Amino acid sequence: MAAGRKHDGERVFLVIVDESQEMRVALRYASLRAKAVGGKVALLYVIEPSDFVHWMAVEDLDREERRTEAEALLQNLSAEVNKWAGGLPILYVREGSRRDELFKLIEEEPGISILVLASSIAPTGPGPLIAALTGKFINKLRIPVTIVPGSLSDEQLEVIT
Repeated sequence: MAAGRKHDGERVFLVIVDESQEMRVALRYASLRAKAVGGKVALLYVIEPSDFVHWMAVEDLDREERRTEAEALLQNLSAEVNKWAGGLPILYVREGSRRDELFKLIEEEPGISILVLASSIAPTGPGPLIAALTGKFINKLRIPVTIVPGSLSDEQLEVIT
């Protein structure tokens, strides 16, 4: 599920979809910003390789189940984005390493203009992707990264967008 489109001058806010609580903060922020500037939201879900590769048939079934779950989650999130941003998001489903697939997508889709991430609410740090992107991988990006505190409430997001 991918929609490779050019967005002539339109800002496209990319959000990495996962099951974390803070992802919803990034999603809402990106949606509200897109609405404010007449932009769009893009969602990327990366199906990471499973650790279980003993039997190929089991691995194929597992991969298909995870793809189905990813597509269902993206459909549910699309409804939320539509409500908040006033338009449906662009959806991408990839398989591989989250970081590697993120870099590939950004290179392949010149219309993507901003990456929106929310920091982890856990006391252990901002999260592995934010740590990587603000560390040794920062120079691999061609777009700015907006990091939203993962603890922001809906009301706080409304105020800052």
